[in-house]
Order: sequence, then structure tokens, then C-alpha cells
Amino acid sequence: MIIEAAGAALSRLFSAEFRAVFLKSLALTLLLLVGAWFGLKEIFDWLALPWIDALLPGFPSWAGWLTLVAAVFAGIGLAVGLALLVSPVTALVAGIFLDDIAEVVERTDYPQDPPGRALPALDAFVLSLKFLGVVILGNLVALVLLLVPGVNIAAFFLVNGYLLGREFFEFAAMRFRPEAEAKAMRRRNAPTVFLAGLVIAGFLALPLVNLLTPLFAAAMMVHLHKMIARAEAGARTSLAQW
Repeated sequence: MIIEAAGAALSRLFSAEFRAVFLKSLALTLLLLVGAWFGLKEIFDWLALPWIDALLPGFPSWAGWLTLVAAVFAGIGLAVGLALLVSPVTALVAGIFLDDIAEVVERTDYPQDPPGRALPALDAFVLSLKFLGVVILGNLVALVLLLVPGVNIAAFFLVNGYLLGREFFEFAAMRFRPEAEAKAMRRRNAPTVFLAGLVIAGFLALPLVNLLTPLFAAAMMVHLHKMIARAEAGARTSLAQW
């Protein structure tokens, strides 16, 4: 079931409709990252450089060199910080377009089924913030556990697998059922959802490709939700007939 859902999501990932959503998401992500770069640089110039210039008032040449060295290290720090922001910012932006992805999958792969209901604008924004929080929390926990030998890689996959699997599955389920019912469905199928989350975490671990993670995860979980919903409906029918 999980492999089938992942394969179906991958087969759609580079379709024309997905590319259109990805390019919109990528353009907005790059715009936000460029804005973050200039914003952080201005904050550094305003707070740190005047203090460094005043550090050695009797030795202006030394102060100038110190300013230059500090600026170089600040540039490296900003670049590293920006690299760490790529995944969270991508998650935040892509969260806005998740309903577009779900609609494409439902329309092309399940045309005989009733379409899902797009989340209201406010709920979609809150959901994108939740995705952002999940990515940040997962990577912070994994970053801390990187200091623990033998645990680091496993921690990354376990933490991100659980959090991403939970959030993306509930997103797919909430297009067809109330939030409480979606959460209950996820709990009933917790092992399957977790294993699907591990697949998403593996996708997230691939450099550059991880920019597509939210779109891949949304498509995969739409397929997985459809499969689970049909399996549960079949089980209820069999039980009723028995």
C-alpha cells in the first residue's frame, strides 16, 4: 500500500500541473529567502558593526581588520543560516498550495470519486504554519540528537517520519471528513502512516530534491488516504454481511 502510494505520487511529480504548482512555490520561496538574507544582513550591520568599530578606538587599522574579519564570518553564518531556512520556508510556502496538489491527484487518478473539499483560507494558512512548526521541531530535535553517537541518523528519520506522516495524512483526510474523524483514522492506522512518513523523511534527506518534499508528501498521502478509506469501507461491508 505504501509503495503503491509513493509510486503513484512520484509518477505525477513531474507532470505539467505539478510543475506549475512547484514553480509558483519555488518562486515565492526564493523571494522570501532573498528577503531574509538582506534583512539579516541589515540587522547585523546595524547591531554588530558599530560595536566592532568602537572596540579598539586607539587602533583604527586593527578595528578595520576586525570589522572585515567579522563581516566575512557573518557572511558565512548568514549563508549557513539561509541553508537551514530552506526546508522550513519551503514547507511554509508549499503549505499554501497543498490543496492544489490534492485536487490534481483526485481529479486525474480518482475521477469517479466525489472531489475533496478545499480547506478554508484561514485553516489552510494555519495548516501551513503547522507544517512549518513540524519541520522546524523535527530538525531541531534531530540536530540535538546529532551529538549522540549512533542515534543521529535514526533520530532524523524517526522524528521527521512521525511528524510529517501525521500532519500530511491528516491534511489529506480532512478534505473528506471532519478534523476529529481524520485524527481518529490516522490513529487507527498509525503504523502504516508512520511508515509512509519514513518514506517522506527519506525524500526530505535528499539535497535539492527535498524542495519537492511537501508536494510529494501531499500527493502520496492523498493516495494513501484513498487506499485506507476503501480498505476500511470494505471491512465494514464484509462485517455487516457476515
